[in-house]
Amino acid sequence: MSKRLPQRASEWLKRDKPISFYFEGQKYQAYEGDTISSALWAAGETVLGRSFKYHRPRGVLSLANHDVNVMLADGTDTNMRGDVLPVQDGMQLTVVNTDGGVKNDKKRFIDAISSILPVGFYYKAFHTPRSLFPFWENIIRKSAGLGVVNFNYPRELKRKLHTHCDLLIIGAGPTGLTAALMAAPHGLNIIVVDENAQAGGSLSYDLGGSEESAKRLADLLAELAKYPNVTLRTGAYAAGYYTDHLIPIVETTGITKVRAKAVIVASGAFEQPPVFRNNDLPGVMLATAAQRLLARYATKPCESAVVFAANKQGYRAAMDLLDAGVTVKAIVDLRAEGEPCSLVDAIKSRGVAIYNGACVYEVLPAANKFGVKGAVICSYDEASAKPLLHDRFTIACDGIIMSAGWAPAAALLYQAGTGMRYEKSAEQFVPAKLPAGMFAAGKVNGIFDMAQRLQDGARAASEALTYLGKQVPSVTVDREYIASPSHPYPMVEHPKGKNFVDFDEDISIKDFVHAAQEGFDNIELMKRFTTVGMGPSQGKHSNMNAIRILARIRQLPVERIGTTTARPFFHPTPIGHLAGRGLHPHRLTTLHGWHEAHGAEFTDVGVWKRPAWYRRAGLEKQQAIYEEALAVRKAAGMIDVGTLGKLEVRGPDAAEFLERFYTGSFKTQKIGRTRYALLLDEAGVMVDDGIACRIAEDYFYITASTTNAAAVYREMQRWLQIWQLDVGLVNVTGAYGGINLAGPAARGILSKLTLRPLDDASLPFGAVCDTEIAGVPACLIRVGFVSDLAFEMHVPAGSAQHVWNALLENGVADGLRPFGTDTQRLLRLEMGNHLIGQDTDGLTQPFEAGSDGAIQFAKPFFIGQRSLQIIARKPLNKRLVPFTLSEGYQGETINECNLVIGADGNIKGRVTSIAFSPTVGRFIGFAYVDPANVAEGAAFNIRTDSGSLVMARVAATPFVQLQSEA
Repeated sequence: MSKRLPQRASEWLKRDKPISFYFEGQKYQAYEGDTISSALWAAGETVLGRSFKYHRPRGVLSLANHDVNVMLADGTDTNMRGDVLPVQDGMQLTVVNTDGGVKNDKKRFIDAISSILPVGFYYKAFHTPRSLFPFWENIIRKSAGLGVVNFNYPRELKRKLHTHCDLLIIGAGPTGLTAALMAAPHGLNIIVVDENAQAGGSLSYDLGGSEESAKRLADLLAELAKYPNVTLRTGAYAAGYYTDHLIPIVETTGITKVRAKAVIVASGAFEQPPVFRNNDLPGVMLATAAQRLLARYATKPCESAVVFAANKQGYRAAMDLLDAGVTVKAIVDLRAEGEPCSLVDAIKSRGVAIYNGACVYEVLPAANKFGVKGAVICSYDEASAKPLLHDRFTIACDGIIMSAGWAPAAALLYQAGTGMRYEKSAEQFVPAKLPAGMFAAGKVNGIFDMAQRLQDGARAASEALTYLGKQVPSVTVDREYIASPSHPYPMVEHPKGKNFVDFDEDISIKDFVHAAQEGFDNIELMKRFTTVGMGPSQGKHSNMNAIRILARIRQLPVERIGTTTARPFFHPTPIGHLAGRGLHPHRLTTLHGWHEAHGAEFTDVGVWKRPAWYRRAGLEKQQAIYEEALAVRKAAGMIDVGTLGKLEVRGPDAAEFLERFYTGSFKTQKIGRTRYALLLDEAGVMVDDGIACRIAEDYFYITASTTNAAAVYREMQRWLQIWQLDVGLVNVTGAYGGINLAGPAARGILSKLTLRPLDDASLPFGAVCDTEIAGVPACLIRVGFVSDLAFEMHVPAGSAQHVWNALLENGVADGLRPFGTDTQRLLRLEMGNHLIGQDTDGLTQPFEAGSDGAIQFAKPFFIGQRSLQIIARKPLNKRLVPFTLSEGYQGETINECNLVIGADGNIKGRVTSIAFSPTVGRFIGFAYVDPANVAEGAAFNIRTDSGSLVMARVAATPFVQLQSEA
């Protein structure tokens, strides 16, 4: 049966935007603006969850994130709080902590055996006999917690922002809004935050049968909108307090860390439930929850209600219920003197019976405990806190609306180091000594009368302005309590228990008595033994009642018991908000914008973003790569190699330094020539390679691979400190751009842009020279990594774009095309050049890779020399060889890391690189094989992913020679 009311002026719903969603497999209708709980309640669904320990049916309690009766999962996320989470179209929701669904939970039997599961039983049971402990431990661990962790949860990066303000006001209720209006004319940068979807606090739902609250809220918001220096952020909560007024503000999109000069805490208070048997059943809810359903979501909390009150709030809720057409059967007031406010006469005039000095002794459950069918009422002795059963009677109803008092939402004040005192007239802890720059106002300050709350907001703003150096008149507030807003002990004992204090943890009054009997009679110890306040709600609805119960047990004043420690965060916060952003630092070359504009698909190479290939209309990725490769083989191509490491080694000992650092010989290297530079670590493992260009007698220009540039420079610095040579090192990687122009047409294209002769006699392979290209000073190197004819140009980074464009303009008629790293890997493979890091791993030494020729053992020393001398005396276990598959091979795809299998069936190595070469017309690659099987033409088998064997043959390099042979 629908409980939705006709449209109300105060509602948050957008009735022109209906949506549908699924709950436990059934489809429901809602409106945009509904929360999951309000939508389900409006649809007549009252069983919205199951309790943690006993699996009792649960419904709406606070509708404000102050309890976790309604915790849901949607197949991806878990422990979603239905009371405050906006419902979205198409949601597929299930209740957490159930076995068989929320209405057919197979674990509901635990409620029947609750008497043998007292609080703390797990501390005493199951540890003997020891042999059975693993069995019990498994059961306990599976029972602990609520939702199930989704290990495939998508990684959602939540932004972390920082901001500053003069004044941060926490709470956008009447007190916070008044404080903002008081401070706004002074030109301060003010931020007001509130966890609710809309501003207004109690003004948005606590109507009390009058239009006054709605009018006051409209006036406050209209006035505040006039000040551009005031930022109002709703749906955002202040999650914690840290030194120097650093307060993280949590929203669905992430966290903003606010550093404020002053802070006003107008966070309000949590309504506290009275404690009586079956006070957790669906249909039993706090008065403010009922008012939120009515005002914000136009939904009846029930059809007929008993209001169980111990303060004015219950009477205001009764008026709102009556105005919404709910039958209020009675108001049951714990206080013998009743309520002194003027609402009493208005309520009586509408035929509602009021029973003072009475209590709800127990709630009568409907079938399956899925709701309420009545309440047992009896007299109550406040002095002894005992129900008097001689006059008990039953009232039929389907809802219990309750309000016993308040607990301040003071977590931030506690975290800031505020000294608290117990205000007996309000039965509440209030701030006694606040830290500098911190101010409290409204309900959190023990002020509940509306006029006084507004005045207290102005008082807090006045004090904050004075603290910030503004000259303003002081404001005083008279603390007057016609009647205490909170009852000193709203507990109703029952011999059968089930009178719950903590709804999160299923803790009832008897559990506190048992804990005290066990010696846990300190509030912190009792918290840990009973777990009160340790559930997801962190004691918002239970801590104050727990303190009162312990005070009664120990026969001490409440202030002697004290409070538990408050720690951040104020509300449970998603791990995705708290975790680091998963930073992935990256560098861009000066040509990056050109690559983006011309269809580059990027890949990460070390910390650099490099074009992998370029999109072309009508071509798939692989075909585009093949066309780029064929352009280099038939005409010309160019690639951005500005990511290469570029290091300058200068000084009298420059050649000696390189002689020790790399495996080759550099003392005899001629000026204007390059040499291959292979770097090992001290274990003789191949680390990196590049080229060393001798520019002058005391100046070498070194290149290193993109991924290892920083590591090579770091190692150079480390060894220079050890050797103490007269050398200077400069990492100029970011100072120079690099362009590699390759292919048979490369010489002709480049010759149009430089006066330097480029013929083989003037610039042979391995030569290096300084010249100008397109009017830009350049270091020109003749290389052969991807082609027989290739030129590498190193120019100032700021001029790289100019040179790149000039090459393209002059080469377009010759078929010049840019190519990416995927094409580069194919081209180097065709040339028979292995890659360190691709064809080697963290254990590969030069003999295995066939790099013996790069090692000069005759030198007195180089890094890794001693290790290589030892390795050289041992037989090789594997050897890297180039290979081809049979021409026309069309079998199962062979992948890198597929294993090489010997004739004896044992593993001999693995494939490190493989690709189809459009130039050669067959598959080519590198693989480690048995060292006895490395002769050209030798056959070996590669095992595919399916387990089948494919024959390959050792080939000669470069592979491109196979094209001419064919």
